[in-house]
Amino acid sequence: MSYQTYLNPKNPTVTLKVKNMGTITLELFPEVAPNTVNNFIALAERNFYDGLIFHRIIPSFMIQGGWGKEDLRPIRGEFRTNGFVNDLRHTRGVISMARTNDPNSQTSQFFIMHQNSPHLDGQYAAFGGVTSGIEIVDQIVSKPRDPRDRPYEDIIIESLTVDTKGQTYPKPQTL
Repeated sequence: MSYQTYLNPKNPTVTLKVKNMGTITLELFPEVAPNTVNNFIALAERNFYDGLIFHRIIPSFMIQGGWGKEDLRPIRGEFRTNGFVNDLRHTRGVISMARTNDPNSQTSQFFIMHQNSPHLDGQYAAFGGVTSGIEIVDQIVSKPRDPRDRPYEDIIIESLTVDTKGQTYPKPQTL
């Protein structure tokens, strides 16, 4: 499903400030991937993402960030091929969790889709979408990068905060 289907003023919203670029606002969808949302909120509430970088950018695909500070316990991947119903498609503006080949290896890394990537549908835990600032994603993906898709200059997440709209979200279930 398109992420616009899930937009709801009661959903938590993320404000992601990118140093010297601007702000990306996202809405999270707890009804789509509840433990993934719980994990992301828990990390944001302890300022985990502040100061990290977008370490991988691929034009016409995605920008990836959230790698860093510490080793974390993984969570179960909430996507179809891992036995979880998640019909959110990887379209432009969707946020999803990165992982290794192990379907239950999600920790803190996330990616925001620059363009539609249907080959990821059912393979990765999509859990929200951009509501404003998609032009910042476009700016990030246009930066020069090395052969491993790492930007030559750090693209810093100045801050990442979540407004839970007064709702309490439980700690994530880790493996």
